[in-house]
Amino acid sequence: MPTLTQQQFDPVSAWARYEPDARRPWNFALAGHLYRRAAFGATWDQLQRAFRDGPQRTVDGLLRPSADVAAFNRQYDELETPANDENSSNDLRAWWLQRMIRTPHPLLEKMTLFWHGHFGVNAAKVNSARATQQHLQLLRKHALGNFREMLAGIVRDAAMFLSLDAKANRRALPNEDLARWLMETFTLGPGRFSERDVRETARAFSGWFVLQNQIRFIERERDSETKRILGQEGRFTSDDVARILAEQPATSQTIIRKVYRWLISETAEPDDRLLAPLAESFARKQDVLQLVETMLRSNLFFSAAAYRQRMKSPVEFSLGIVKGLEEAVSTPPLAEALARLGQNLLHPPTARGWLGGQNWINHATLAGRHNLAAALLKSDGVFGGKLNPAAVAGKHDSGARFFLDLFLQGDAEPSSASDAGADARRSAYAAITLPEFQLA
Repeated sequence: MPTLTQQQFDPVSAWARYEPDARRPWNFALAGHLYRRAAFGATWDQLQRAFRDGPQRTVDGLLRPSADVAAFNRQYDELETPANDENSSNDLRAWWLQRMIRTPHPLLEKMTLFWHGHFGVNAAKVNSARATQQHLQLLRKHALGNFREMLAGIVRDAAMFLSLDAKANRRALPNEDLARWLMETFTLGPGRFSERDVRETARAFSGWFVLQNQIRFIERERDSETKRILGQEGRFTSDDVARILAEQPATSQTIIRKVYRWLISETAEPDDRLLAPLAESFARKQDVLQLVETMLRSNLFFSAAAYRQRMKSPVEFSLGIVKGLEEAVSTPPLAEALARLGQNLLHPPTARGWLGGQNWINHATLAGRHNLAAALLKSDGVFGGKLNPAAVAGKHDSGARFFLDLFLQGDAEPSSASDAGADARRSAYAAITLPEFQLA
């Protein structure tokens, strides 16, 4: 394994492309690392192909898959469309999990999940399945696109207004909730704006209402007078707010730090100097795909400073099992199990999303993860015995180390799990309940 730590990198070498050499060879462990971060885990065949293809070609396929992603997305958009506008978020959760499992573009869904945590819309407050679905589609459309365009969509998103109790924005009574969350959590970060900025931004949203779960503009409620926001003056509207916030250097820093935690490490806070090249580029282009690509190809990503330096969320934990065993499972009970483990999709605890990191793990949730692993591997029960470790091991003609190599890529000793040939379910369970499997 590479041994460089974050402190040993200068910005140029950190973000330069990783090129394997004798000191830092490409290996099975790094292939697994890439699939844990840029996808939801990998099958045995995907790991083998990645090992043969090398890091850059594998990253190419994750960033820009050859499959018809647009056709897949159209199919699932149609499947997820609610028959009515009742709050059927349970169905939407299940469909989204199926989409994560079956997608030909797992990085797109992984980044959609990232943005869901960033913007923190709660379906219970939205109380409209259609508005919640449209919000998810907005996130997916821009998940690897342009952040400025995403933010322009967010400021006209009915689900966002409803989730933040901002469905009425009257000229005489500006609603400051959306303005404050937008600046403090979604863009600039705390301490980088004034109370006057909040008030003036709230005025810029005047005229926007959510009526029958759809965003509507009422001209007579618009405040058309001059506003001063972050040092700029004009007769600003919500569109101007999105533009002003997106172009602030503080916004680029906020986004880059969060993506860094998502893709690189959540255990060590990067310094400004390390992130400066990324911040400069993102401020100019607002290109999420370019940011993600730079991180995934980098020396830093493939170093010890990033390797297993994130705690898996419940979604990542469970889908890593499902992907590795090459079969889909019933997702309504999976969604319920994930909610009990602390990640209730479409219902983040606050608009800040989930805290993540070590907050995912305590005595109760660790026991819950073990119980979920056992339920997924059972030959009957709520998941219907769809996952068959013996069939997967037999298909790949593997020996005693198979499940350790499939799920942990050699990061545990053979004595940690039983012989795959003797009892495949028990062997798979032993591998996926090891401490190492909790780390992404």
